[in-house]
Amino acid sequence: MSKTKAITSTIAACLALSMLAACGGKSSEPAGSASPEASGAASTAPKKEISISTFDRGQVAAEEGSYESNRWTKWINENSPANVKIIPVPRNEAQTKLNTLIASGSAPDLIWEFDRNYIAQLVNQGAIQPIDQYIEKYSTTYKKYLEQHPELKPYLTFDGKMYAVSSVRGIEAVANHAVWIRQDWLDKLGLKMPTTQEEFLEVARKFKTEDPDGNGKADTVPIAFHGNSNDIIRAFFGTHGNQWFLENGKLEFGRTSERYVDALAFHKQLFDEGLIDKEYITDKSFQRSKQFLTTGQAGIYFASWNIETDYMDLKKNLPNSNLVPMEPFSTKYGKYGLYQEAAPNILTAFNSNMKEDKIETAVKYLDWLLEKGWKTLKYGEENVHVKFDGEIPQILDAEKTRKEVSYAGEYAVLSQASVKPEWYPVMAAKDAISQEYAIQKGASLKTATKNKYRRDIAYGPSMSEMSQLVATFGPIAQQIEAKVITGGSSMSAQAGMEELRKEWKRLGGENVEKIVNEWYQKNKDQL
Repeated sequence: MSKTKAITSTIAACLALSMLAACGGKSSEPAGSASPEASGAASTAPKKEISISTFDRGQVAAEEGSYESNRWTKWINENSPANVKIIPVPRNEAQTKLNTLIASGSAPDLIWEFDRNYIAQLVNQGAIQPIDQYIEKYSTTYKKYLEQHPELKPYLTFDGKMYAVSSVRGIEAVANHAVWIRQDWLDKLGLKMPTTQEEFLEVARKFKTEDPDGNGKADTVPIAFHGNSNDIIRAFFGTHGNQWFLENGKLEFGRTSERYVDALAFHKQLFDEGLIDKEYITDKSFQRSKQFLTTGQAGIYFASWNIETDYMDLKKNLPNSNLVPMEPFSTKYGKYGLYQEAAPNILTAFNSNMKEDKIETAVKYLDWLLEKGWKTLKYGEENVHVKFDGEIPQILDAEKTRKEVSYAGEYAVLSQASVKPEWYPVMAAKDAISQEYAIQKGASLKTATKNKYRRDIAYGPSMSEMSQLVATFGPIAQQIEAKVITGGSSMSAQAGMEELRKEWKRLGGENVEKIVNEWYQKNKDQL
């Protein structure tokens, strides 16, 4: 989406500060690449080598080198207590690649993923080892950090033993979904910010019928979808398609619950009344929905908490528009936050083939990362890429940071980075539109984390019977749900739920519910 080059580069770099995602490389630096100054270098004594996986996201510029070799791998090896070899795996097939490496005996010493279910799979395979005793014996920084963040322990523990390390996500990484609304439309029509389901429906109806854009045409689309808006609608009702929820002391699959019936009925109502685009299901890339927003046809936007480019495009087309974040409305079930990530960030596990001397080196390396290494990998070299206003990072050159720093963040598998909402105006470019969005971005982050997302258990079960059932059931459920939402009078929400439950039962859902609840009774003290 179009905007000036200055805005583009600055915004991109600000994004990089809050959600860096990249990969790294080995211990040699590409020719001609300037490396950051060594600071706090480790001892000159020979250091042991350890290897660690990272995601190959295709973001290392050619002049920077490769995932295996770049300025930051040299910096790590100069400053950390280990010589670190990076093993990149393609992001979109990371688990497949890691499984191949494990099967061949060539997996890295440290293996990481965001997916706890994958770590559970490695535990069951015997591919990784428990590390409680090694953290106790060799760690200082992480051991203390874990004492300060006991909420991490359930995610790291399998069968009573700790198999991984992780750090707490910053709130900008916990936040996900959001609802945005045109405050100028509310003001024009004399409407207040909706707080209940009925108020929300009334606002959407008036956005459709009362010409809030003032062009004299009945062409407004009250609600535009961007991203997984199904999850946003379900979250209003305290449910989700693929989570387990605790009802009357037993775990119940979200897609078969009574709350899900009401969520489905509400979704259908939006469609039947023409409050959402009739073609939204085929708008896979969300370009059509995005155009509704940025051209001023949409008054409500189900999207991410951070919609920088969309917001900028709207302001370019309609400078007087006023798009603001909206809190989730309440339903008969109460008020819930929209989807939020669980506490842990990356889960890093130790290869079962590692011997104790390497484990000691790995633990000390992770301590170093958590204590100080993460900061340079996250923001770049001070006075070259970034300066700090107190604790607030300010980029010095947006394009330089994008090229030289943006790929380095995931080297920091442990990190204490967290952005505060009030930082954004300081971090943003100083032009009026960038400052305007920075204020709204901070407000959106506060709104996205103000209300707690419903998560009844810390993590879901991962047994193979359940995984296979959900994988088979999912596509069938989507077809039934689409028929309910778009089929008019051909299928009600209640009839659709009866079909969902019938298919769930046919595929073995009752047996899986039994297994899952046995697992819950056994593990509930950890959940």
